[in-house]
Amino acid sequence: MTALDDGPQISEALQVLHRVFGYDSFRGSQQEIIEHVIGGGDALVLMPTGGGKSLCYQIPALVRKGVGVVISPLIALMQDQVDALTALGVRAGFLNSTQNPDERRMVEAEFLAGELDLLYLAPERLRVDATLRLLDRGIVSLFAIDEAHCVAQWGHDFRPDYLTLSQLHERWPDVPRVALTATATEATHAEIASRLNLGQARHFVASFDRPNIQYRIAHKDKPQKQLLDLLRAEHAGDAGIVYCLSRASVEKTAAFLVDNGVDALPYHAGLDSRVRAANQARFLREDGMVMVATIAFGMGIDKPDVRFVAHLDLPKSVEGYYQETGRAGRDGLPSTAWLAYGLQDVVQQRKMIDGSEGDAAHRRRLGTHLDAMLALCETVECRRVRLLAYFGQQSTACGNCDTCLSPPAAWDGTIAAQKVLSTVWRLKNERRGQKFGAGQIVDILLGAKTAKVIQFDHDTLRVFGIGTELSRTEWMSVVRQLLAMKLIAVEPSYNALVLTEGSDEVLGRKREVMLRREPERPARAAKTAKAAKTGKGKAAPVEMPAAAAPIFEALRAWRGATAKEQGVPAYVIFHDATLREIATALPTTLAELGTISGIGENKLAKYGQPILDTLAGSAPTGAAPAAATPPAQPTKPTRPAAELTREPVPELIREPLPDYQPDYQADYPPDYEPDFEPTPEYDPDFDPDPDYRG
Repeated sequence: MTALDDGPQISEALQVLHRVFGYDSFRGSQQEIIEHVIGGGDALVLMPTGGGKSLCYQIPALVRKGVGVVISPLIALMQDQVDALTALGVRAGFLNSTQNPDERRMVEAEFLAGELDLLYLAPERLRVDATLRLLDRGIVSLFAIDEAHCVAQWGHDFRPDYLTLSQLHERWPDVPRVALTATATEATHAEIASRLNLGQARHFVASFDRPNIQYRIAHKDKPQKQLLDLLRAEHAGDAGIVYCLSRASVEKTAAFLVDNGVDALPYHAGLDSRVRAANQARFLREDGMVMVATIAFGMGIDKPDVRFVAHLDLPKSVEGYYQETGRAGRDGLPSTAWLAYGLQDVVQQRKMIDGSEGDAAHRRRLGTHLDAMLALCETVECRRVRLLAYFGQQSTACGNCDTCLSPPAAWDGTIAAQKVLSTVWRLKNERRGQKFGAGQIVDILLGAKTAKVIQFDHDTLRVFGIGTELSRTEWMSVVRQLLAMKLIAVEPSYNALVLTEGSDEVLGRKREVMLRREPERPARAAKTAKAAKTGKGKAAPVEMPAAAAPIFEALRAWRGATAKEQGVPAYVIFHDATLREIATALPTTLAELGTISGIGENKLAKYGQPILDTLAGSAPTGAAPAAATPPAQPTKPTRPAAELTREPVPELIREPLPDYQPDYQADYPPDYEPDFEPTPEYDPDFDPDPDYRG
């Protein structure tokens, strides 16, 4: 950590960090990256969500001469990004297709006059000659390529126009470039550098650990009810994101939550764009909203107080899971990543892979991603250790995930595996090639005389009733784990179980099979809360004393009213972490308030007195902030820095991202004809029952 009093002189970057953002120090590799870019060097930065990537280009843009140009794929969020910067006293603007001609001309004039510090553009605009000529006429201090993984052609966020960004170096060779992403395996890392012409760039790779996030994976059994139980027990009134695989499931789950008293909204590519925009705005601006969405939602969402991310369906890859769960807890406070996972998820994902476009190598690649995700779900070791190991990073047991809090026992499942495989074998070889799904296999093992069992005379098989030592749930767990181990497979046309090459080793008694026994009950919420503070190596935030809670709520109420009046998300005013510190410290003067982390000069001048009034109880909570004279605009005066990271770690994982392409909004000028068709969000032709048992 680099403090402000380190060394005989204070660097300009540290002055900006303190004056604008209200923080006294950089963490991890932030200072090294910032100094490198200020010095004119190119950089490729890999940091987890909430790791402080934005500071790595915002501060250099405020120090270097000219305007920092930020290329972002998220035009729907540009207004909020600019609002957040403006609240910090940073001169920011954007150019995109949501503006009318007069608004665009005004921003262009500000850029040419040097009256901006940061200008946001979508990548599509750099294919337009008028935009290139505009940048030629101004002074560009740096190019920041946000969400740089969008250039990866096998990535699930691929944007074709990112491929054209290599021209930045060709056209402006003396302008430093910094490419940033929170999602990159080793292969994707190399692809980003190659496609963006960053061969000479310095690479900075931070730790991917998110110590404030608790990872939990549950057996799927009526997932909507499981989700509701989680929210009522641990996250009542909290903001969160719920991911579903299909659009229909999104709609059903959102309606279910609303019917049960949860403020929930749907988001998927099938909704009208105005509805999507309105729902996104409500999620960002209102406290305690739950967004139920496909993975079309989430990239670039800078809401710091998302307390949970829940998956009601199995993600396709560890990379996708990591990126999506990383949207929780950007403010560093304890948060939950919860996944409900069942056998049917595996069947569906295998079916989707077999039916996907591309050659056999591509399908193998997708299968490898799914296998890694299944291994994470079925592990008996610490989830965090397994997750970081996938990214080539080492960690000790966290003491905070579900497997640390309620360790599952490993048991010798060789005989159980042989019974399942023998049943599949006998159906094929003794019943003229019959193939059935997991439910029928388990019915046979349990000796259940169902109509289907009787219809096909399966009660006469030698294996009928040989599995009564396990329950139906336990047998389903066995089948699920055998699928994860590739000891059986799913035939996509009928969802039937079939044997694999590995099956012979088990049936021939040449291989033992160790299985994971599900814990009888999950870790209790009280225990998980305690573990969040005491887990090994985890720097948990200081606990707010009970006496500070009503003061914190009063500050939140003031913030909500102020944000509503100004038409900005509440976090643009202050993060919860800052309000917690204020409620605990109880400053009585502006000078004392200015020492709170996250309060820079501009926010102190604008909001200082209303905060003191709220603390003193002398102003109604809904009052607008008192008028205050803002400080002189810094010469090169933007978003809070609860996004700080750890030391660099050298290696990442080996495979590229899967080829999932969610919905996005391309930002072409009205008269521009793109030479490709944007790929819509994948919408499967099946709609799994949200309450299926798997």
